[in-house]
Amino acid sequence: MPKITFFNLPEEKKQTLIQAAKIEFSRVPLYEASITNIIKSAGIPRGSFYQYFEDKEDAFFFLLNEWAKENKNHFIFILIKNNGDLFETMKEFFQVIIMEEENFHFLKNTFLNMTHRIERTFARSFNVNERNEGFEKISSLIDLSILNISDEKELFYVLKIILAVTIRNFIDKFARDLSAEEAVNIYMIEMNLLKKGLYRNPELELEKK
Repeated sequence: MPKITFFNLPEEKKQTLIQAAKIEFSRVPLYEASITNIIKSAGIPRGSFYQYFEDKEDAFFFLLNEWAKENKNHFIFILIKNNGDLFETMKEFFQVIIMEEENFHFLKNTFLNMTHRIERTFARSFNVNERNEGFEKISSLIDLSILNISDEKELFYVLKIILAVTIRNFIDKFARDLSAEEAVNIYMIEMNLLKKGLYRNPELELEKK
């Protein structure tokens, strides 16, 4: 979490520092990033950087948290637009993320160097770290009547499963340098398998005959 001095900066200076950090974390992953490059780009002394952030991890996770907040709002917007259809929302949300041009290299470096902390930060887009007020807000927008689940407890774990599949597909897209079309097609196949379920019901098969 940035220090209070960062939030007290004039907006122009704050945005200059944010852009400098984003440029560096887009150039290389967190563990290779250089504070020297950030302060040179921002035009500030090294001491000033430590007045605003504890270290480079603090700056990186500030950027990732802000990105997650924006995407949570976008996810909610898409969910409402799709009348609470979770699977249709996830398919559209996935496409939106991989089509991002402005944050492409930042996301590539992030997903290809995934850690538990990064995963938890990304999960805030869906409020699935804990069953709290944020999760209640998301769950209230999801149409449970079209899902084969019993209650919100099961929904919580369904969202965790979907999130795991989604993150792995992001990693796969960047690791294999897949085109947006290829990445979407693979994601669609996996999401449709989850949507249909994998266990064949013999009784339903008999009804079809």
